[in-house]
Amino acid sequence: MRKTGFLYDDRYLLHDTGEVHPETSERLVCIYKGIKDSGLLSQLTLIKAHRPFLKWILKVHDKDYVNRFERACKDGSKTFESPDNPICRLSFKTAVLAVGGILKAVKLVMKRKIDNAFCAVRPPGHHAEPGKAMGFCFFNNIAIAANYLKIKWGVQRIGIVDFDVHHGNGTQKIFEDDPMVFFYSIHQHPSFAYPGTGREFEKGTGLGEGYTKNTPVLPGMGDETYKKFFMRDFFSAFTIFEPEVILISAGFDAHMDDEMSDMKLSTECFSWMMEKIIEIADKYANGRIISILEGGYCLKRLPELAREHVKLLLYS
Repeated sequence: MRKTGFLYDDRYLLHDTGEVHPETSERLVCIYKGIKDSGLLSQLTLIKAHRPFLKWILKVHDKDYVNRFERACKDGSKTFESPDNPICRLSFKTAVLAVGGILKAVKLVMKRKIDNAFCAVRPPGHHAEPGKAMGFCFFNNIAIAANYLKIKWGVQRIGIVDFDVHHGNGTQKIFEDDPMVFFYSIHQHPSFAYPGTGREFEKGTGLGEGYTKNTPVLPGMGDETYKKFFMRDFFSAFTIFEPEVILISAGFDAHMDDEMSDMKLSTECFSWMMEKIIEIADKYANGRIISILEGGYCLKRLPELAREHVKLLLYS
């Protein structure tokens, strides 16, 4: 059994998106319940959030943008820059605590206090660009974690795997010219798939050319298609790249029961993808994985998806 960290904090529930928005605090309640009811909680290293140094957020996001976001929350605005991005007075503090908790998890992994971690945070992050909130996302959690690994811990090769059904446009944009970060995404495209980016010809720019890999999948596809493409694109690319640490944008919204997509994945397929990621991590990264929650909106399925995700981190 591995030492697996579990980042959860009740303060993540304070980001209030209203009564009908899919990115609701109930998502984390379901995830926590799924892990607790399965008896796994006692086997995990529990991690609580704390406020990070602002400099780590500013390594990714423009200072003016951060100030605008904070001001909008203090002023009591209901949305930030788009109707997609509902906020409340506590949204800025919650987003900052999400970053802080994730950086704490990264630190514990790098100091070998734990082997890997699952970070059940909100708001999510992979759509957020340096100066723009998008798709329920305000701070790009995984990009901030990657920069922290580079600068604080001197990691030279960081692999990011994004299996959220929506393309991680913000993460790609932040690292598209960076050869130290390999960004891989498998996602639905096209047919109304937000945000419309993530095509196969997007491979990075400048020194980062070849360090971005996208696998767009047509709507309606299921397990076999994902498995075939994942082995063809992710497994082969990361075998060549040999990441020292792997970060995961863990979105569960490609599940067949999730109304936020047209994909038909089973819970088993998510587990299969995690098995392949762990295989690469064990071979090249000393098992170091930090998995960060993105999407996943089916409250009926989130408990089992989180349970199986954490089981694999613990026992694989």
